[in-house]
Amino acid sequence: MTTSLTLTSGRRPDGRAQLAVTGEIDMSNIDTFARALDDVVGHLVVDLTEVGYLDSAGLSVLFARADRLELVISPLLEPVLTISGLTDLTTVHTTSPPEAPTGR
Repeated sequence: MTTSLTLTSGRRPDGRAQLAVTGEIDMSNIDTFARALDDVVGHLVVDLTEVGYLDSAGLSVLFARADRLELVISPLLEPVLTISGLTDLTTVHTTSPPEAPTGR
């Protein structure tokens, strides 16, 4: 069974190519993810802020293309990318966690 994964390609306001990813990246959908990355020639911003799970297959695909990727991630993925060493190979931007509502 394939895990839910939504890929939306487009352009950032500055004109750079972007791929927004929603869902989980794992062995069941890694070929689809890899093809989407490879469909873009040149530099690509990959927005992973809506990814809730990234396994070793997903990391492998990102490592293989790290020289042309820029990643935007949530704090959830930051430890995985840091420990794996991917943050040393490509530019990674971490979004701020949402502020907790204040109780009054």
